[in-house]
Amino acid sequence: MSGERGVDIRLLGSVPYVDALKLMKDLQKQRINDEIIDTLLLLEHPEIVTVGPRARHDGITPPEGFASHPVDRGGGLTWHGEGQIVAYPIFKWDLEGEVSVAAIISLLEKWIINALKECGIEGHLDERMQGVWVNGKKISSIGLSFLRWTSRHGFTINYDTPKGRVEMLAGCGLDENTTTSLAGEGFHVQREEILEALYATMQDSINRVQLP
Repeated sequence: MSGERGVDIRLLGSVPYVDALKLMKDLQKQRINDEIIDTLLLLEHPEIVTVGPRARHDGITPPEGFASHPVDRGGGLTWHGEGQIVAYPIFKWDLEGEVSVAAIISLLEKWIINALKECGIEGHLDERMQGVWVNGKKISSIGLSFLRWTSRHGFTINYDTPKGRVEMLAGCGLDENTTTSLAGEGFHVQREEILEALYATMQDSINRVQLP
């Protein structure tokens, strides 16, 4: 299917992780049944480390003292908390070019890179892991789960996380201090500026437009 598609964008503020999981699963079912249109959840989580299947397979556990929760999307350990944008696209991926999980991940990476460019920041890819990197440091993680080509989970953008949080996570082939935030690399950009950049670049990046 070609063309572009409208998106319902929901700004939810801070949402506990388990509540977001339930919401995503409910919305995914509704999207599969065409009860809703493509829906983008934008939020933050109270501090938590999620544990993906790759981390469980490799025996990698969260640092002591952190709340954690298992997840069924790809990836290893992912920190969530203050200073991080979390984006969950509950999308039906059947437009032109959306032919595989890898192709969809590439579209999201391109979208994040284009949004960063709007903010005057050069993002890039890195062969070490999917996601978006700045100055050789990972600032954005991507992990999706699909049912009938409809996604839940999504991506993060670390813009000003507390020092030592995302930096402490290792594993899945990455050393400590590989992941950081934009502020950690000297780019002081506000959450609202990044959100506006995501809106502005969505159509050209992923063939979707924000509905009024």
